[in-house]
Amino acid sequence: MNSHSPQPPIQNSKSVVRLPIIIAITLAAGVLLGSTFFSGGKKLSDVAKGYGKFREVLMLVENNYVDSVNTDELVDFSISKMLEKLDPHTAYFNAVEATAARSQLESGFDGIGVEFNIYNDTVYVVTPLSGGPSEAAGIQSGDRIISVNKENLSGPGVTNAQVYKMLRGKRGTKVDLAIERVGLKDKMNFAVVRDRIPTYSVDASYMVDGEIGYIKVSRFSETTFDEFKSALKTLKAEGLKNLILDLRGNPGGYMERATSMADEFIAGDKLLVYTEGKDSRFDRKTRSHVDGLFEQGPLIVLVDEGSASASEILAGALQDHDRALVVGRRSYGKGLVQMPIKLSDGSELRLTISRYYTPSGRSIQKPYELGKGEDYSQDLAHRYESGELFNVDSIKFDKSKIYKTDGGRVVYGGGGITPDIFVPKDTLMNSRYLFELYSKNIIREYALRYANENQKRLEKQPFREYLKSFQVSDAMLAELVKDASKAGIKPNEKELSLSKPLITSQTKAIIGRYVWGRKQKNGLNNEVFQVLNPSDNVYQQAVQLFTQAAQLEKGEFSSMNIPKNKK
Repeated sequence: MNSHSPQPPIQNSKSVVRLPIIIAITLAAGVLLGSTFFSGGKKLSDVAKGYGKFREVLMLVENNYVDSVNTDELVDFSISKMLEKLDPHTAYFNAVEATAARSQLESGFDGIGVEFNIYNDTVYVVTPLSGGPSEAAGIQSGDRIISVNKENLSGPGVTNAQVYKMLRGKRGTKVDLAIERVGLKDKMNFAVVRDRIPTYSVDASYMVDGEIGYIKVSRFSETTFDEFKSALKTLKAEGLKNLILDLRGNPGGYMERATSMADEFIAGDKLLVYTEGKDSRFDRKTRSHVDGLFEQGPLIVLVDEGSASASEILAGALQDHDRALVVGRRSYGKGLVQMPIKLSDGSELRLTISRYYTPSGRSIQKPYELGKGEDYSQDLAHRYESGELFNVDSIKFDKSKIYKTDGGRVVYGGGGITPDIFVPKDTLMNSRYLFELYSKNIIREYALRYANENQKRLEKQPFREYLKSFQVSDAMLAELVKDASKAGIKPNEKELSLSKPLITSQTKAIIGRYVWGRKQKNGLNNEVFQVLNPSDNVYQQAVQLFTQAAQLEKGEFSSMNIPKNKK
């Protein structure tokens, strides 16, 4: 869930792979300092002249403009436009946006507990969240929410923000829902009492085999470190010796959660990250100091162009101390730290206050020009066009920013974390037909319907048996294609054949998640990743690299397939 620049035009959709949780609103990816902001530096009088001019113009518009205006909207707009003159990551959220964005990083929010999707101007329940009030009330996957407290919630123009506003509220308050359900002619009415809905950031944690464990972290939120530590303890009890930590697509979050995680892997008193800004109050150095749970043992970290900020802090610390083999593609390149400042009306300013540096001294912030956010936002598209996502030789380094790891390996600053082992983006099975299925949520809708209709039969077997033996049949695929045709997607046999492995594996993953995963109380989507990972080219390569990871940990660089002075 990134608010970074547009993804390259051809890519595998994460909307199906990751099954978006609760909120579809995007985060401003970044490192956030979870501290209270105290105004300092220049006195208010130094900026009073500009403030006075703005206030004067606003009053003239309010009192004299020919038409009525909404001054709140004008102020929000003017703040946003003003910040465009600064770096690309200083941002402003109005009160509604701020509440939704904060809930992604806080431990939860108050609501009715449904994962929803908007399709054809209708709000569909993807699934009621396990243990939540909607599940207890009897709301089911596939239900269509027609109205909330007798206020219409369907038709042209319905938005995610509108859904959040209507479904969220203080715990203990009642929400009257009008629901349409497949197979029933009449609407159903539900009274749901809002409650605290937890959010999770560790998406998966499971043993691949008797020794290899896998943990997927989607962002660094308030509860991330506690979730991670619990997952790691469980895997160690199950025989963990080698670990894959997947940070792909992780847009960041709280710096402190990332450094706490790094401390679990790095022994002794070592620098993890340091920050420097105009105001020395925000300069800090963070060092390892605890006896971590996995300070010994081969470690592989997966990153890609969607791994940003706090993800890069963690990957950078592990790479600089030669503690982990970094695998995948060059990370996003965000080395700026934001302070979240809650304003009096509930809106929020995320103000860039410092730059962070990895232990070797690298700033991984990619180049930008003040006020040119549009150019900056095109960076990922440029990486696609330049071939960088497919060929390691297309990665361009700033040769003036050379640094060295503890063991003397050369690393570069000024543009993200470059992996030790490059794995290209896999687009071989992509097609326009596949993207149309994604855009209209055909795969998910079909999989959820199939799971609902066959749940009792499927859940008689353990998930492990389903993982091993279940196959999406040609008859099932034909039904899915029929659904697509009804939605206006013309059949294309050639493209269907090309994308068939992706379509079938994602269908199987969603069925597995709904039938077995919805019973989980810890937010894990292990079923999805256990189905999809074996066909993921980055994951496939990673599980073969533990010999190199073990050599790296021992400092045996000369025997590794990683050049010591070239990345």
